[in-house]
Amino acid sequence: MLELRHANRWRLASILILFFVLFAALMPVVWFWDDKVRALSWFESVDKWLHGMTFLILSLWFAGLYPVKSYWRIALGLLVFGLFIEICQFKISYRTSDWIDVAADTAGIISGLAIGFAGAAEWCLRFEARFLRRKAGASLD
Repeated sequence: MLELRHANRWRLASILILFFVLFAALMPVVWFWDDKVRALSWFESVDKWLHGMTFLILSLWFAGLYPVKSYWRIALGLLVFGLFIEICQFKISYRTSDWIDVAADTAGIISGLAIGFAGAAEWCLRFEARFLRRKAGASLD
């Protein structure tokens, strides 16, 4: 992990985010339409995008917490997390497991880490520095 002033808070936030993603992936799907066949076909086409975007955001989050040399660990950890979600969904009767979801997760991880390489890496350091400058400016007033 990077030399962050509030490292424990970042770790706690990371754990909460991962639990939220796991909870969202395992909760029953609520149907708001009377025509469930139409709703299911809509969801199946959007589901892969949701997986990809979720893992893109997760990889960007962790790219802010860890140095670039640890990106392979981020990728491996998130891939294992995605596999874990699919295994849990397989075990639950009201959800379905799909290996294409893992491919979408992988595409999101690669995209997120590519954005990290392109300049978003270590964003937490910049956030903390900006927060501390703002806090210091407010205490001078």
